Amino acid sequence: MSADVARYRALMPRAFGPSQAGRALRWLGAAAFVLWLATLLWWFDASPARLWNGLDKLGVILRQMVPPSPGEHWDAILQGLAESVAMAFLGSTLAVLVAFPLGFLGANNVVINALAHFSIRRVFDLGRGMDSLIWALAFVRAVGLGPLAGVLAIAAAEIAVLAKLFAEAIENADARQTEAVTAVGGRRILAIRFGLLPQVFPVMLAQYLYQIESNTRSASILGVVGAGGIGLQIAERIRVRYWDEVAFIILLILATVALIDTLSAWVRRRLIGG
Repeated sequence: MSADVARYRALMPRAFGPSQAGRALRWLGAAAFVLWLATLLWWFDASPARLWNGLDKLGVILRQMVPPSPGEHWDAILQGLAESVAMAFLGSTLAVLVAFPLGFLGANNVVINALAHFSIRRVFDLGRGMDSLIWALAFVRAVGLGPLAGVLAIAAAEIAVLAKLFAEAIENADARQTEAVTAVGGRRILAIRFGLLPQVFPVMLAQYLYQIESNTRSASILGVVGAGGIGLQIAERIRVRYWDEVAFIILLILATVALIDTLSAWVRRRLIGG
């Protein structure tokens, strides 16, 4: 290393690495993070003895799951699984029907008023703050036990999620197509219909298909609180400790989700391409 380079590094040390103060701050931040984790573990009483005891009990449960068995009431299992799939499909479809116009209202290249756009997007944020399980508890009280409460819970939870995804897809669309429609004398609604919608519709369809797959897993849990579906079958067997039947239901759910994913990929290739 030449004398000129050494002199330059001595004059400008920050250009070649962190200063002593910067390193001290990073070490302090790492120590604070470790302390925060230790505090959380202490708060939740995550002692080594308790964790070891829990792992031992989990091992017993896993051994009782082998081999999986459908039990005597396999027809009720299949009915619950069919309910979960139907709940996911209906709930996702209802959510898409409502989220489709909301997505355009939440896009800043459609609603150009900054205050209106900001207000609509904050409404989306509030809607995304409630999980489908919370909605299920509310709808079970409102409409009673059964799959209808699950359908409404999935729809209510997914409206804001899909509306935000649709709005972001619309905002990322190429503006030149809508400008071309406007340039030849087309009205604003025609620019959205022929310039904007053809670009974002494949994205919306792909997101809708993905939500059906994702909501199938969510619908499997809603039955625990009485919202219908396979979750009720799981809860009943956990209560009486029929772990081999629980394992069979879990494997059946995994196979169903994989089948839905395969069908969704086929639909995307046929309707979207690629």
